[in-house]
Amino acid sequence: QVQVVESGGGLVQAGGSLRLSCVVSGSISSINAMAWYRQAPGKQREFIAAITSGGSTNYADSRKGRFTISRDNAKNTVYLQMNSLKAEDTAVYYCNVEIRVMTLIYDYWGQGTQVTVSS
Repeated sequence: QVQVVESGGGLVQAGGSLRLSCVVSGSISSINAMAWYRQAPGKQREFIAAITSGGSTNYADSRKGRFTISRDNAKNTVYLQMNSLKAEDTAVYYCNVEIRVMTLIYDYWGQGTQVTVSS
């Protein structure tokens, strides 16, 4: 059984910062890519950033500069540092991970963590 659990969301004023965490636990052999997505009310889920096991990162163009993804492989954890938050960043933020279990690759999503930015 694999669990993917996000934390760190909450209410913050515009211009503030938050750091989201996503911890992966369970019967896994290794974790390949880890990524963050978000979904605002009435909108489709959108990609924010991803990071490989080797530390290579990829960002959606609109998120470059304010958001930083990082990971701690020893803790099976990925982070999303969000700075200069805006009201339009309000959304549920989801963690997505690609996990190897024995010889098979699986894609898992967390349950999401709510981020609300007040203007």
